Amino acid sequence: MTTSWAAFRAAEPDLAGAVQARFEKYRHHVLATLREDGSPRVTGLEADFRLGELWLGMMDGSRKALDLRRDPRFALHANPGPDDSMDGGDVRVSGRAVEVTDPAVVAGYMDAAKPPEPFHLFRVELTEVVRVRVDSDELVVESWRPGRGIRVVRRT
Repeated sequence: MTTSWAAFRAAEPDLAGAVQARFEKYRHHVLATLREDGSPRVTGLEADFRLGELWLGMMDGSRKALDLRRDPRFALHANPGPDDSMDGGDVRVSGRAVEVTDPAVVAGYMDAAKPPEPFHLFRVELTEVVRVRVDSDELVVESWRPGRGIRVVRRT
């Protein structure tokens, strides 16, 4: 089961806001895709929250785009930042990246984002969202999956 960023944000606005703020704190993040042989490929990427959705844009013909065309499963980890403070927590999302080829949708995205062309555009469909943070002396792990809501685990 997957869900859009917009649906996740409507269902869990506090967690979605915290996750989005953490991603928006830095420009570059780490994307994991699956190579043709099933082994992982980790590469840099800019994630874009725009028009109510989470988008992944990439250069035309890039390995990560070809990976996602073949197998849309991915994981995206937010840039941890310049030091060990992890301000805002550690966040990651995973799911399926759906390539968008509808000319009207692509044109709307291009008008809003002004990406370099040509490019591949993928809309994120979530299967999991995780935020890990420190609260006083506890490690707090918030995880969400479609149809399950938020699960919170606190560890001392």
